[in-house]
Amino acid sequence: MNDPARRQPARILDANANRAREAMRVLEDGARFLLEDEAVSGRLKALRHDLVAALGGLPAGLLQSHRDVSSDPGRELSVPSESTRSDARAVLEAAGGRLGEALRSLEEWSKIVDPEVAQRLEAIRYRGYEAAGDLLQRLPDRSVQWRLCVLVTRSACRREPAEVVRAAVAGGADCLQVREKGLDDRAQLEWIREVVALARPSGTAVVVNDRVDLALAAGADGVHLGTGDLPISEARRLGGGALLIGASTHDLEEAASAIAAGCDHCGLGTMYASETKPECAPSGPAYLGAFLERHPAVPHLAIGGIDADRAEALAALGARGFAVSGAVCGAEDPEAACRAILAAAERGARVST
Repeated sequence: MNDPARRQPARILDANANRAREAMRVLEDGARFLLEDEAVSGRLKALRHDLVAALGGLPAGLLQSHRDVSSDPGRELSVPSESTRSDARAVLEAAGGRLGEALRSLEEWSKIVDPEVAQRLEAIRYRGYEAAGDLLQRLPDRSVQWRLCVLVTRSACRREPAEVVRAAVAGGADCLQVREKGLDDRAQLEWIREVVALARPSGTAVVVNDRVDLALAAGADGVHLGTGDLPISEARRLGGGALLIGASTHDLEEAASAIAAGCDHCGLGTMYASETKPECAPSGPAYLGAFLERHPAVPHLAIGGIDADRAEALAALGARGFAVSGAVCGAEDPEAACRAILAAAERGARVST
């Protein structure tokens, strides 16, 4: 083919076909190995095969016969942002963007060669947008700042534990932390899965205390680690990008260490004396103020003896999230208790601003 009007589109089509397949493979690997999401992985694999089939509608040998990497003026061009990725989300976001761009270019340039192929590529492009979007939605949001996390321990529940979970979700809790040191592993796993099933329809996150293995097995959103638990780096190695990792901190030194190790949010406490952890001396609101001054953008949960009145006072100092146990689990009306804490925090936040 010597006609430049057809020769140049052939090179463009070949380059973007390679880009699209490579991007699909990156996304597919993320779905398959990082999140172990069989549905999205299968969709991306099917999409990759459908792209190959669509390109097969072009004249035989068109792409391969015009491949000439050595004369490509853009092969040595790069920008610094292409050589680094901060985390799994950044990798997948880049791959999703690259996929959309490559498929759009394929669609437009193939109109010159074969409009029917272009129509098939258009459909694949939209499917690619949907699959990449679904994959990214399944990744934890690293910037999440929960307003109210309810620490659920079955023995601390005044009502039936599943009822407490439902009520907390209905009352506006955007995170539930499952803390069950008294159950064996099998019973814990079953209970965590039940909590996940109850929370998932509303988008409420579920975090597991201490146990990375159970969090992964149950499909939870994260794990919360104490100072004596598995190191954050090891938890990240095991959980990859599939889990948010929270860390308990009691002073600025512990907070700085946890943040440097890569935690996604910090538990700050205890703020006040707590029946849940009577052995912990309260660090008080002073620690909250020091943390917010030193780490203003880091997601956090003030914890320890917090009720509605104390949530209002802490919110007035700048606290954006609260973790509570007895004030909700031990309440006659857990839903109303959650609403009261959130309303009080909102009042305090207005004072803070």
